[in-house]
Parts: sequence; structure tokens; C-alpha cells
Amino acid sequence: MSQAKVAVVVGVGPGLGSAIAHRFAHEGFAVALLARSADQLTQIQNQIAATGGKAIAVTADVTDEGSMKTAFAEVFSQLDAPEVLVYNAGAFQFAGILELTPEQFESCWKVNCFGAFLAAQQVLPKMIEQGRGTILFTGATAALRGSARFAGLAVGKFGLRALAQSLAREFGSQGIHVAHIVIDGIIDTPKVKARGIEKETYTLLSPEAIAQTYWYLYQQDPTAWTLELDLRPAVEKF
Repeated sequence: MSQAKVAVVVGVGPGLGSAIAHRFAHEGFAVALLARSADQLTQIQNQIAATGGKAIAVTADVTDEGSMKTAFAEVFSQLDAPEVLVYNAGAFQFAGILELTPEQFESCWKVNCFGAFLAAQQVLPKMIEQGRGTILFTGATAALRGSARFAGLAVGKFGLRALAQSLAREFGSQGIHVAHIVIDGIIDTPKVKARGIEKETYTLLSPEAIAQTYWYLYQQDPTAWTLELDLRPAVEKF
């Protein structure tokens, strides 16, 4: 088992998930990278290793209880009980209520909310036993406002916010810090560039800057914990 503190990042892609994983690895954490794509995970794992960090890649379907149990069992076996859980998985289907299929709606809700519930259940017992832990949820503007044609995202993100509030109130007194981060804007990722979205860099959220905020939340003293904060570019209208 790893002697380093362990952080699990669920929903690791080449944007924010990767940046968060790199940030915690830079601070000496052993990082478990969870996502559906094995190839993508391996690439990020190798990048972390190349900078002297330690990471393992674990494939998981966040919508499936069995898959999540198996994935976290592997994390416990290869590393140790996580001190930090970051739930960064997300799914978005832009469509009106009459256009969304029940399957699409359910799938989005499961990725945006249900998976966070499953992940929290896996890490909480050990966190409670140790009397410490940090759980960070990546939210979105849709967690605060259900816009037209955004039901596929907003319902799950509203639920994720509620889950964060409930967990914080239930487990905060037991030494477990739960925080919900509202990402209000477009993150500067390879996917955004590939879609041809023409925006100046200063109008996009930097993944590394967001990751620094996650690290700041982890470091907070228990006498002054944040439950929720929002992040946006200086030029973003809100």
C-alpha cells in the first residue's frame, strides 16, 4: 500500500480532471484516476509519473453500483483509504423536455448526481473512522438555475448540490469537509478547442486555476470551512 495520502479523482479527462490530479500529485498525494476511458487515463497517469508523481488508472462506470464498488476496492488495494474524493464526472444533453428521451434524462442524472452518491458511500466509512476527509463536488451554473433546454444537466446538478449540503451537515462534525464548487463559465479544454469555439483565453476558466482552488479547499482549517463557492472568468456576466 502507498504511504502517501491518497486522492481519488472521479471523472478524469484532459481538462479539469487532469489538472486536479496533477495538482494533488504535485503535493505528494498518490492519485487514483477514475473514468470510463482506459487509454485517456493511462496517458494522464504517465504524465504524472513523468513528473515524479504516483497515480493509478482505474476504469469505472459511475452510473453502476457494482462498477464503482469494484473500482474503489482496487483503489484501497493498490493505494489506501482516500483522504480526498473529487467527484468531477458530468454529462450534458442539450435538448428540450419534449426532445429528451427518458433514457437520456436518466443517464445524465446518474452521471451528474447518482455517481457522486455511490462514490461518497465508498469513501465515507474510512473517513469517519479516521475522523478526517475532504469531498469536493464539481458543480455548474445549472446547479443554481434551470435554463430552457438544460433540464438534462440542471436536474442532476441541482441534486449534486443538495447531496453536498446534506453530506456537509451530516458529517462535518465528524471531521469531513464537503464542498460544492460552482463552475460558472466554459473551461479551457482540448474538447472546447476541438469544437471550434472561438473565444479568447482570458474569457475561459483555466483548469489549473480551478485545480488550485480545489487544493485551497482541501487545506482549509476546520474552524473556517467553505461549503460552496463559485468560479468564473473576470469578464463572465452573471
